[in-house]
Amino acid sequence: MADMRREIPPVNTILEHPAIAPYEHLVGRETLRRTIAGALDRVRTQKVAISAELLVAEIAETVERDAAARLLPVVNGTGVLLHTNLGRAPLAEHALAVAHEIGAGYSDLEYDLIGGRRGSRYAHAAAILCELTGADDALVVNNNAAAVMLALDTFARDREVVVARGQAIEIGGGFRLPDVLARSGATLVDVGSANKTYPRDYERALTTRTGLLLRAHPSNYSLEGFVRETTGAEIAEIAGRAGVPFLEDLGSGALHDLRDYGLPHERTVQEALRDGADLVAFSGDKLLGGPQAGILVGKAALIARLRANPLLRALRTDKTTLALLAGTLRLHRTRESRERIPFYAMLATTLDELRARAAAYARSIDGALVEASLAYVGGGSLPQATVPSIAIAFRTPYADALAERLRRGRPPIVPRVSDGSVLLDLRTIAPAQDAHVIAALHAIDA
Repeated sequence: MADMRREIPPVNTILEHPAIAPYEHLVGRETLRRTIAGALDRVRTQKVAISAELLVAEIAETVERDAAARLLPVVNGTGVLLHTNLGRAPLAEHALAVAHEIGAGYSDLEYDLIGGRRGSRYAHAAAILCELTGADDALVVNNNAAAVMLALDTFARDREVVVARGQAIEIGGGFRLPDVLARSGATLVDVGSANKTYPRDYERALTTRTGLLLRAHPSNYSLEGFVRETTGAEIAEIAGRAGVPFLEDLGSGALHDLRDYGLPHERTVQEALRDGADLVAFSGDKLLGGPQAGILVGKAALIARLRANPLLRALRTDKTTLALLAGTLRLHRTRESRERIPFYAMLATTLDELRARAAAYARSIDGALVEASLAYVGGGSLPQATVPSIAIAFRTPYADALAERLRRGRPPIVPRVSDGSVLLDLRTIAPAQDAHVIAALHAIDA
């Protein structure tokens, strides 16, 4: 037994073993150290003879199994900037620092420091949302579907909602707008045809049971050719004459003209409000570049009615989400600070900067080719919009197998496979990740 125990390597030696060291980036050094120490204690206690190689393999299997049950950070090499399956918008360091400060201790989440009494959690993000959008008031819930559901429940339960037929869309996960309307207790009244809707279609649909006029973002599809869409300003005029609230669901949450970054124009929250929308709903984790959240901005009286709805308690956000959102919103005040948000930093990166990084990959990795690429916005926003980019390409008859090895690596790297090549688009790989990716590629090559 004494001989067997002497053969058991110490914790620090196993920590540096090539089969174990990559997991430090994944689970952290202390967690990895505890796992190794636990395995060594088990061997000593049970007095089991085991080779160092088998011991390392068992530890790697334990860490891999534990890692599979948790969220993993991945390297996004797909070229999709807002990849829904990979968590959409990466968060800004400033927003993360704010959330850490708030989440690590107590805060004035629902406390009025001046009056010394209960306050409102919704006030913290409302002020800056109003500053950025020009709205009278604002409200934050846990996602945009919840924002729309809350508005429907507040203004259209047991009443009718008028929507253009071409906007009765299905979004990710098979959820359809008509189903959301039905669940809210509202009755859908779709107007016009799939490709053309006129103001008169809305006017004819108005009845004493009309509770809301709704304009919905087309999300992941677009209509082109023989089309006619009723504008937000036209719907706002009709709603105003009828005394019915007009809700515009923008979905994507653009606060700036994306033409500044070479993308097609996306209707902004400010434009919708200027056109007369009473309420505008949008997401926090798409073009805004923040955490998952649903945001409603608009007229103070209508926001007050939303706040008074008991359903709001089931849809409210926690302190860390509010801190992340407020931290992100503050960065939208200027273009310089906005480009500290990863989504806008990716858009602002020049092709020359990408080529310089690509050259470092090509020098380091045998068989790595530098190719022109097209990155996509993604995230249910601007479905056809692309951004010129640069990718590292590996041409191989075993492209799918190589892609799987990359995904199973530590850190996991998610590439794009196209025409027999494995592509790593550098626009969605942060410069700080380059060393990890190059090391992972070396390990696979070895």
